[in-house]
Amino acid sequence: MWFRNLQIYRLDPDWQTNAAGLQLKLEKHAFRGCSASEMQARGWVPPRGNPDELVIAANRQLLICLGVEQKLLPASVVRQYAQERLAELEEQQGFKPGRRQTLDVREAVTAELLPRAFVKRRLTYVWFELQGGWCAIDAGSAARAEEVVEHLKQTLGELPLRPLRTQLSPAAAMSAWLAASEAPDGFTIDRDCELRAVGEDRATVRYVRHTLEAAEIAGHIAAGKSVTRLALTWQDRIAFVLTEQLQVKRLAFLDLLKEEAERQAESADELFEADFLIMSGEFSRLLPQLVAALGGEGGPDEEGPGSQG
Repeated sequence: MWFRNLQIYRLDPDWQTNAAGLQLKLEKHAFRGCSASEMQARGWVPPRGNPDELVIAANRQLLICLGVEQKLLPASVVRQYAQERLAELEEQQGFKPGRRQTLDVREAVTAELLPRAFVKRRLTYVWFELQGGWCAIDAGSAARAEEVVEHLKQTLGELPLRPLRTQLSPAAAMSAWLAASEAPDGFTIDRDCELRAVGEDRATVRYVRHTLEAAEIAGHIAAGKSVTRLALTWQDRIAFVLTEQLQVKRLAFLDLLKEEAERQAESADELFEADFLIMSGEFSRLLPQLVAALGGEGGPDEEGPGSQG
């Protein structure tokens, strides 16, 4: 359950919900799984497996989970079966099938193969911190997060949510930190980073587990490259990679935090809740400090440098 990524959003301060109300709305859009004729199904699933519990709530922190089931039916397989069917049809009628016939055959083959297709399932967790107005989605890409936001809006009818924006763009801030060899308060710079040129060639330099020499990095920045990814550690508690799109990736929690959760729990359910409480508490402290390091928040209607689009 420990998040690996954060796609960060801000909630409208006037928007209010509670676990019971959210539970009722999620139940109407609970996960049902793909039917024989469906390629994909989406719906809300219990975060910790209890079928009657679609919302985990603790200290005004909420956790929900979107389940997505997708059938894997490669186009090459459909094409192979369709070509065999089309060859038989050509032999029967004495001439090549036309465009309409070809499309009909492909659709029929797809419908026949769907019930036998392999099924891929994935879960995406969503964290709400109502008091601070935070929402974060454990998704590795903005597209995956937007899929969750879209389903949330369909479920709730309305959701005043916007991507986090900051006064300083992450790229500019990270470039300044590296050029000065100085991280913002509460953070330390680790040994991974990526710099990319703005020109057409988009020349890229990556450092992986490598000492970041100030003079060398400054040379790249002077040559027109900006920092697009930078590994940081916050308060010696959480390590992560910050991207130019204001995404937090490769989250790694200090073992001490997980050990603390294990000490508090006597059962699997208690461990899940302890994990959630500790993780969400850390996020509630990390995110304001990250925003402060990026110059504070931009206005809600601004296309600011920290916008995720």
